[in-house]
Amino acid sequence: MSVEVNGIAHIQLTVTDPERCLPFWEQLCHFLEMKTLIKGEGIIYCIGSRTGILVREAPSDKRDKRFDQDTAGLHHLCFRARKREDVDTIFDFVSKSLGARIVHEPEESGFAPGYYSILFEDPDGIRIEVNYVPGRGHLGEDGRLGAGGAGPADEMGDGSLD
Repeated sequence: MSVEVNGIAHIQLTVTDPERCLPFWEQLCHFLEMKTLIKGEGIIYCIGSRTGILVREAPSDKRDKRFDQDTAGLHHLCFRARKREDVDTIFDFVSKSLGARIVHEPEESGFAPGYYSILFEDPDGIRIEVNYVPGRGHLGEDGRLGAGGAGPADEMGDGSLD
């Protein structure tokens, strides 16, 4: 027996620079049509768009270490856009209004048919991706896991499945 979940309910992130990170995340969440549910000293929690993002400051004795995506834990999080054009709109907002560090501008990759994404960082270096994949992606009829698909990949390369 198995259970199909209904997505991810929320993500909780811990940041070392709350003065910069909390406003960054609140503005990003509001742009993604989420609303602030909790806003207090050292914490922000926004909900909507079928998810929640909680960001809290690290305890003062643990703020000496910057986020490193290559250590155990979160590598990045990815929001799924409803339309390809939404990726471009979000890119304009995060690059111009938030001043996010851009890892890559909107681009297509071979990760899935029609995969289109941006990748940027919050002030602590936490990586955020926004992608668009048409249809059902890998689960669609012509996707890797669809009826006519190639099945699971042997490895993951830079921006593609091999």
